Amino acid sequence: MTAPDHLRITGPEDILGFIPHSLGYWPENSLVAMTLQGKRLGATLRVDLPEPGGGAGGSGGRDGASVAGGRGTAVSKRRAGSGRRDMLADFARNVVAYLEADDAADGSLLALFTDTDTSGPGGGPAWAGLLKELELALEAAGLPLRDAWIIGTKFWRNAQCDDPDCCGSPGRPVEQIKNSRLNAEMVYRGSSVGAVPGAQGTQPASLPVDPAVRAAECGWAEQFSPRRRDRAQFDQVLDVWTMAMQAATSRELPSDSGAVAPGATITDAGTTVAGNHATGNGNHPAGNLDPSDFEPRNAAQPLVLSPELAGYLRASLCIPSWRDAVLVMAAAGRSAAEYGAEDFGMFDTEAGSAAPPGTMSYSRLGPTPSPLPQASTTGRPAAGAVPVTEAVPGYGEVLLGLAPSVPDWTLLVGLERVLERLGGLGDGEPTAAAVTARGWIEWCRGRGSYADALYRQALQEHPGYRLAELLAELGRRGTLCGWAARREAAWQKFAPDAA
Repeated sequence: MTAPDHLRITGPEDILGFIPHSLGYWPENSLVAMTLQGKRLGATLRVDLPEPGGGAGGSGGRDGASVAGGRGTAVSKRRAGSGRRDMLADFARNVVAYLEADDAADGSLLALFTDTDTSGPGGGPAWAGLLKELELALEAAGLPLRDAWIIGTKFWRNAQCDDPDCCGSPGRPVEQIKNSRLNAEMVYRGSSVGAVPGAQGTQPASLPVDPAVRAAECGWAEQFSPRRRDRAQFDQVLDVWTMAMQAATSRELPSDSGAVAPGATITDAGTTVAGNHATGNGNHPAGNLDPSDFEPRNAAQPLVLSPELAGYLRASLCIPSWRDAVLVMAAAGRSAAEYGAEDFGMFDTEAGSAAPPGTMSYSRLGPTPSPLPQASTTGRPAAGAVPVTEAVPGYGEVLLGLAPSVPDWTLLVGLERVLERLGGLGDGEPTAAAVTARGWIEWCRGRGSYADALYRQALQEHPGYRLAELLAELGRRGTLCGWAARREAAWQKFAPDAA
């Protein structure tokens, strides 16, 4: 996450006021480290703080490492203190390793959000040791510490100042941060600070399952079952998802009944955009999407899916190879999704070849069914004819954010909006798939806390959902998405034209 170039910072209150907008929430028990490029803010990193004081440590932050203390036996104060220093030194080195991804940085800032101690030089006895190790590690990495602050629940103070006239106990009111000029400007631009990811009551309330959506989902699942390895069906699934994502970046999808499904507010990366309900205008057949007919100025309208289209999309998410292809296509383009599917041998070698036992061959199944009366395939290469004019990234490279050099963030936003809607239209595996995919998008943005909360939500919805388990483990190991680690590829939450 990087700060926009045109926001002016006039004091520490502005810097600290920017942090919650950068993260999307007010951090708790967190170390927030920011790189500096001259006088400009660079990248922002949040990790869990280790436990203050001596004794057993807590979470090691993004790498999820557990820091154990003694084994219950008597140890000397020297050994215990040495172990604490070693743990803090390791913690500091891990933090600096993340910050070094910003190769243009020449300095750093630190903010400790805590409710344990904000008094005394160096943050008091609770955090003095940690700040010292961080300062040493940052200096050694060529990112000297320019300033540091301790922010409690009611007061905040400069961690390096010991002048009682300006930094005396207990500090300055936190309201100075919340009422800062930059915070006011961010709010004016439409940014909002939400609850901590995963906090009780932050999960969206489940909508009543629409019988029409459930019936369509079951019907499409039955039709998809014998076509899992059918190239024509795969191509059509990508066609439908492409049109849905493109339309979702512009305005709501038309409803076939003139009635709008429940739910009006779409939250996109911390910016709440509330729209009014709207009904279909009757100019399009049911579910027929024409992205060229949607206008960006209507983007605040609520996302609406016809029951037939919603059922189709939800059912397609239950086939892992199709689900993964949709994620890859959104980030890296159609060719990457098709080429990777071919490479993995997802298709039967010949049209009409033997289908799974107990099912008919594709030739006997008839034409590929579609939820769109006039689904367009214009501009798409014929099945099996994926042109390769340059290196096409593999699925693994895309899902880890290693390729392409810059993902299609616009299409990923469209995918997120469709997934958010689909996740509220039912339950079970399709909802877990939609929520997990949203978690992956958040991880690609560098928002690990949001990603982890969504993975846990998916596993609660569908225990044992494999993709959620794998991605959650990736986060626990502290793995950063390749795009989030590079400034030129990273998602920009506050673009210059966001005002």
